[in-house]
Amino acid sequence: MEALREAAIESAVFYIAWGGLLIGIVFGFIVYRTNFCTMGSISDILSFGDYNRFRAWLLAVAVAILGVAAIEMAGVADMSMSMYQTTALPWGGNVIGGLIFGFGMVFSGGCISRNLVRAGGGDLRSVVVLLITGIFGYMTMGGLLGPLRVSLFTPMTSDLEAVGMEDQSIGAALSAMSGMSIETGTAISVVLLVAALLAYCFSSASFRSSGRNIAAGVGIGLCVVAGWFLTGITYDEFADNPTLISLSYVRPAGDTIDYLMRYTALGAPGFGVVTVAGALLGGFLGAVSMGRLHLTTFADKSDSIRNMFGAALMGIGGVLALGCTVGQALTGVSTLAIGSVITFVFIVIGGAIGVKTMENLA
Repeated sequence: MEALREAAIESAVFYIAWGGLLIGIVFGFIVYRTNFCTMGSISDILSFGDYNRFRAWLLAVAVAILGVAAIEMAGVADMSMSMYQTTALPWGGNVIGGLIFGFGMVFSGGCISRNLVRAGGGDLRSVVVLLITGIFGYMTMGGLLGPLRVSLFTPMTSDLEAVGMEDQSIGAALSAMSGMSIETGTAISVVLLVAALLAYCFSSASFRSSGRNIAAGVGIGLCVVAGWFLTGITYDEFADNPTLISLSYVRPAGDTIDYLMRYTALGAPGFGVVTVAGALLGGFLGAVSMGRLHLTTFADKSDSIRNMFGAALMGIGGVLALGCTVGQALTGVSTLAIGSVITFVFIVIGGAIGVKTMENLA
């Protein structure tokens, strides 16, 4: 492992560029082929009482949690170095951003990752959604909406060190409450959460017989783990901008637009940019393999307005919540971060409100 790490750090640009691209391609291909869709899973529940795609989402979470625990045990990556494990818990952004993102993804026909793979398959509506999401994400980070975000949401951030927590993981919370070590708390958290998620998923005979949804859950979860593994072995604390991350798509959508405009000034693309490109290419390959590659566009003016409105909300909400259905509800939750769990819950609530709102508007 140390030999691989040394080689990866020496050629980090190569590993991140090609490894990230491959992970993105596999992710996009799986999403397209299996119809994995977090927004669709909420709609299925409310409209048809069908929980299979939601169980696929939770199966992906379980696989990702197990995978992260394994690579931490192997010394590949230390999740305390990731953005998810700070002691600052931005609960206001997690709650309100999650609601806004979940509501917006319904109006834009799917979350940002779903729109990526649809764009790869020729859906021009999704191209517009991606552009608007990326622009509004950047506006919320440091642009026109940045000062408002800071003034409104900084007060809604809690310092967990004040209650004796070393980070915002569930393991650290158990440690602070019981006096056990963080390692023990984390191990208990992993076992209980994974067992509960797997029991819930496979308690359904319908899900057990759905090979497509099982493949989606396992495959998407492994893509998240692969992202952590790749950035773990290339992580160099002495680098100018050390990065330990896995799949996420709101900020990277904006980063990709920025990179396309300023390529000569930015140098090699980062993990986020190459995984966005990979997801597009994976969607393209998925569409070709199923004979579905064709150009589509907005049905009418109202369809255009609805999608653009949803895209703007996804950009704003995704930045407030520090991630999306993939960046927080999969990648973040895989680290057992409390903020990510909060975001997951409120994305689902926001999505449910969005579905009901769409039904009332129809």
